[in-house]
Amino acid sequence: MSAESFKRKLTAILSADVKGYSRLMGENEAETVKTLTAYRKIMAELIQQHRGRVIDSPGDNILAEFASVVDAVQCAVAAQNEFKARNAELPENRRMEFRVGVNLGDVIEEENRIYGDGVNIAAVWSPWPILGGSVFPRQPSIKSRQSCHWGMSILEIRPLRTSPSLLEPIVS
Repeated sequence: MSAESFKRKLTAILSADVKGYSRLMGENEAETVKTLTAYRKIMAELIQQHRGRVIDSPGDNILAEFASVVDAVQCAVAAQNEFKARNAELPENRRMEFRVGVNLGDVIEEENRIYGDGVNIAAVWSPWPILGGSVFPRQPSIKSRQSCHWGMSILEIRPLRTSPSLLEPIVS
């Protein structure tokens, strides 16, 4: 397939993964898979409720796309709130805390998959938030704060070291 035949689009990408997933699996694979399966189901439902779609979910990662960055950010916040409530019921060493990154970027769409820097940036940013938080690049963060009815505070601004051409993120 030639580069000219690729379908490109601008989309909001959400990438989430579990902090300490290897430790959780090492301590108790069966319980980790049970919790991950339950949390993945919750996340998929929230993604659908916020008009997004799950693209892939390898290992402990969830990759989703949204037509609206506001929907993606609202989904990230709703997921963190839900996981915080559910984690309160678990022993501290069995809590499954997700790191969530959201980015608005250009992607290549092929069948049911998406590729490109837009995806990579969301994935790179997901490890940055304080646990139970989310990280958003400056543009989606500003837009979502204007459109959402929940408070979002800037905890820290960090430069993105993976590429000098990328905007700095806002961690919330």
